[in-house]
Amino acid sequence: MMARLLACLLALCAIAMPASAQKRIALTFDDAPRGPGAFLTQEDRTTRLIAALRRAGVRQAAFFVNPGNIAASDGGASEKRLAAYVAAGHVLANHSFSHPHLNATPVADYLADIDRAGAWLRPRPGYRPWFRFPFLDEGGTDKAKRDALRAGLAARGLANGYVTVDGSDWNMEGLTVAAKAAGKPIDMAALRDLYVETHVESAEFADDLARRATGRAPVQVMLLHETDLAALYIADMVAALKAKGWTIVSADRAYRDPIARLHPDVPSAQGTLLEAIAWEKGFPAPRWYARNTISVANALFRQRVLHEAQ
Repeated sequence: MMARLLACLLALCAIAMPASAQKRIALTFDDAPRGPGAFLTQEDRTTRLIAALRRAGVRQAAFFVNPGNIAASDGGASEKRLAAYVAAGHVLANHSFSHPHLNATPVADYLADIDRAGAWLRPRPGYRPWFRFPFLDEGGTDKAKRDALRAGLAARGLANGYVTVDGSDWNMEGLTVAAKAAGKPIDMAALRDLYVETHVESAEFADDLARRATGRAPVQVMLLHETDLAALYIADMVAALKAKGWTIVSADRAYRDPIARLHPDVPSAQGTLLEAIAWEKGFPAPRWYARNTISVANALFRQRVLHEAQ
């Protein structure tokens, strides 16, 4: 009886909690349709990722697409994979055609690359008018280029598909692919635990930073990539997030958060939106999650997944 009463009280507290105090997060995946990984065929990856998201109760994730990844020689398989994500309730958005670095690309060429991707994406079901900068490079220290891109996106009706949570999963995927290619034994349970732990910690870090920098808990946007690791471990990660009090929401909901209207003016435009907000408010470095320092992440991978001596 007491257990039932306690459960009811906890449920009532959750209902009464203001939205600004809740921990909410949307999942987004870059570089779709991504090339081969360490373990799965690309088709199997999509099938498993869709099933894992469904099993985890994630009704809508966003896939930021590089149409330049679609091979003319694959018989339409890549397009079918993207269509499968949409059929499962997920959405597609613009990640450029060829994934260029803004720092190394003239503004006109960069906007043309966005337009080329947009021409492919706009007619397709599930499309959302969001653009995510490859490498999260919004112009770096070149403020004229940064402002030109902001104006160019606005003229095209595109919103910035910013991120607030980053665990550098691309690096973990790269380390895994390299280890598999080198024939090194990979501790799959340890890899799962490191993947889950890293992303939950990065979300907790972002939640704390947001509360200190903005005075509220905005809906977070997690940066992931369409990788084998996501297909294998995303359900475990979502379960761990929920155990920490997180609610998974749609990307549509996340990009309606008031934080989306902020455009910080900082010395270098690259990284997560929360990093920039904290920087603009004078927060000292580091304003980023510790494992986004690649040397730290690589050492953990070697120690825990490959069991290599330091």
